[in-house]
Amino acid sequence: MTEQFVVATAGHVDHGKSALVRALTGTEPDRWAQERERGLTIDLGFAEMSLPSGRSVSFVDVPGHERFLGNMLSGLGPAPVVCLVVAADEGWQAQTSEHRDAIKALGISSGVVVISRLDLAPDNLQSVTAQIRHELADTALAQAPIVATSAVTHHGLDELRTVMDTVLHELPAADVTAPIRYWIDRAFPVKGAGTVVTGTLAAGTLAVNDQLTLIGNANTAVTIRSLQSHGSSASELTPTTRAAVNLRGVTSDEVTRGDVLVTPGAWFSTDVIDVAGTPDVDFTALPQEFGVHIGTATVYAHCRPLGSGFARLTLDRSLPLHVGDRFLLRGTGQRLITGGATVVDVQPPDLRRRGAAKQRAATLAQLSADNHLEMEVARRRAVDRATVTAMGIPLPDPLPDSVLMHERWLIDRHALEIWRQQLRAAVVTQYERDPSAAGITEQAAVHALELPDRRLLALVVTHAKLQQSRGRISDPALRPSLGPAEAAVAELEHRFTENPFAAPTSAELNELQLDDKVLAAAAEQQRLLRLEDNIVLSPKAPALAMRQIVQLEQPFTVSEARQALGTTRRTLIPLLEHLDARGWTQRLDGNLRKVSGR
Repeated sequence: MTEQFVVATAGHVDHGKSALVRALTGTEPDRWAQERERGLTIDLGFAEMSLPSGRSVSFVDVPGHERFLGNMLSGLGPAPVVCLVVAADEGWQAQTSEHRDAIKALGISSGVVVISRLDLAPDNLQSVTAQIRHELADTALAQAPIVATSAVTHHGLDELRTVMDTVLHELPAADVTAPIRYWIDRAFPVKGAGTVVTGTLAAGTLAVNDQLTLIGNANTAVTIRSLQSHGSSASELTPTTRAAVNLRGVTSDEVTRGDVLVTPGAWFSTDVIDVAGTPDVDFTALPQEFGVHIGTATVYAHCRPLGSGFARLTLDRSLPLHVGDRFLLRGTGQRLITGGATVVDVQPPDLRRRGAAKQRAATLAQLSADNHLEMEVARRRAVDRATVTAMGIPLPDPLPDSVLMHERWLIDRHALEIWRQQLRAAVVTQYERDPSAAGITEQAAVHALELPDRRLLALVVTHAKLQQSRGRISDPALRPSLGPAEAAVAELEHRFTENPFAAPTSAELNELQLDDKVLAAAAEQQRLLRLEDNIVLSPKAPALAMRQIVQLEQPFTVSEARQALGTTRRTLIPLLEHLDARGWTQRLDGNLRKVSGR
């Protein structure tokens, strides 16, 4: 398979970026008549060529004029490699600096520098080269190769192709298994096909019939209907390449530049983030409002400095992000590119107390790739593994000692120990308050522990060596007591050993001072069985009744069952209804029943 790469141009207006791409590829990158008439690139242009090695290169040609900086950033943002163009006759210019700063802020570390229009000023080669080295000295392109060219005479184009081959060969391989985050730079309708979007596929694999989520003005489920790259159809596309994606499930007027296609559940959609600035950024010196750029999206952000190097940004729309994503900070006035920032938290905690911002900055300063998971789990106490993955936080193997994996959960061991202590204390307190309650309810336990999810309760119960049954949590070492009613319940239990179907009357229950609360507690402890119409029997009564009923000729009448059990109709009817509800017997009509399965 042919290796494919995407390279974005950059550089000052009228320094020959489009002419260079046209000379290299034979394709006119300026798509609009207005651009060709004025000789000024306004929007993104696209062209493709093959290198001597056979590698395929897709150029994204960006405008150089400062008025179209937003369009320039949309082309540069998703590209992994840059071709920075400086004209030999003019040298380094103001907008060249803006583009350099954008490259630096976005973290683009691979590229080639082209000195263009050599035919106009061949004697300037040495001085312009020195100027370029000086201006790029503190960037990742400090040692980038520099090639002198002329789009008119074609001088240096073959050398440029060879140099680009070398640069691209040294790039790390793109991850074809990564989740999709495909930033859209164009959307348009195609007759008979529907909506088509284009963009740079930087990682992951797109395949026909894939189901993705379109994130923009609203989240919409879409399906890939077909794929193309440079006019050729494909069943799947791998990075890095320019991709045209025909979508089912959305109209073209619902999609705009800056929208993004993502793998469902693989990214954390958020509009509040904590970021760390690049060394040249001082958040305390920035305005409260500015633009931030990632991929092809530019959104406005409200900035709350957490110190000079960290800030909390509130975005004007949600974006699908991972920890470690790079933003470009875009201001106004003379200095348009104000620096870069890295996402360090996609779901940060509230800052409500005095001094919280300073304390948060100190916490963020301690974060590293080695301790990020540990600190995140400790802050949340427990977090769903899928949430951690969507945040882009790596899961080391083995996990840190402080983190426990339980089913889908990552749990802080210290938090688990606190929950264990709290739960045992809550059970003991409830027993002391009401010995007859047989522990606390599950809902009360979840509330007392402030668990992030009630499904964690079973783990805490096991860790605390408690029992969970019938909606309650109890300590087997604390035998439930009915207090003053203990003797009365014991008397009933004794009666039932002699005649299990002799239900006490209401008068007898009153005489024994067994009210509803006591009876409910005794039933909760499975010492008594309460049926409809205030019928109280032994918990063993249903099983004992079935021993007799199963011996009757099937089906049987109520009268036959009453005689077999030696009880009253008042007791028998609720008992039979209880057996029906359990599925042990089946009612045929008003008077006939049979044992189920007989």
